[in-house]
Amino acid sequence: MNAHRLASVLAFALVLAACATTPPPQPQPDAMPQWRPSPNHDLRSAVMIVLHQTEMESAEVALLTLQTRNSGGRVSAHYLIGDDGTLYQLVAESQRAWHAGASQWGGVSDLNSASIGIELDNDGVEPFSDAQIATLLRLLDNITQRLDIPKHLVIGHGDIAPTRKTDPSALFPWKRLADAGYGLWPRAQLAPVPTGFDPWAAMRLIGYDLRDPDAAVRAFHRHYRGFEGAKDQPAPWLPGDAEILFDLQVQLMAMPAMPPPMPMPTP
Repeated sequence: MNAHRLASVLAFALVLAACATTPPPQPQPDAMPQWRPSPNHDLRSAVMIVLHQTEMESAEVALLTLQTRNSGGRVSAHYLIGDDGTLYQLVAESQRAWHAGASQWGGVSDLNSASIGIELDNDGVEPFSDAQIATLLRLLDNITQRLDIPKHLVIGHGDIAPTRKTDPSALFPWKRLADAGYGLWPRAQLAPVPTGFDPWAAMRLIGYDLRDPDAAVRAFHRHYRGFEGAKDQPAPWLPGDAEILFDLQVQLMAMPAMPPPMPMPTP
């Protein structure tokens, strides 16, 4: 190889080596934000409370499920209340617990981010114990005062996921909670339903997802009538449903407007 050709080959090799070691382009300085921290902030927090029942034989079995990886997927809750009234906390209130799943309430679809989840040790067919409900009421007092959660926004898992869930069961004492100031509940004296009243509009105002109307009505009956309808049957309106819905609608329309929910940060 003559000297001229050798020089050309070496020059080309040097060019290739330079290209191979050239670093990739870096972001332009003006594309990066300037950090100007403000003290005017706080943690995003829950705006409602969702009640569940474990449907297991004991609180210890439920704790194991809520603390481990399970074949059906990982689940958790912020609190668990045993049948004897013992209170357990599993997840910090500022964190998302995985308790709501695919659900919706009042147009909010990420209920894990927007709520506190409370599991009740109950097999799904037994009454809820007095000790358990007493502990629940004390916990609701504490949470709603600290987090400024509206007291009427205490709802059931079956309310937010009517096509999938039926908990807490029709045996849950929603009236006892209402007497203590929690949850939305019809008043003792129900007014006549006005002409043109739309029960579906009232259901939507309360918060129910109406994409499956029968499932929504079954959830309403479970919560407000103590009646569990068959899943494989249509869910017709019952006598008295319209009066209850109208009263709940009137109560909600008299309340101050709610701010949009601020979801809790992802852990």
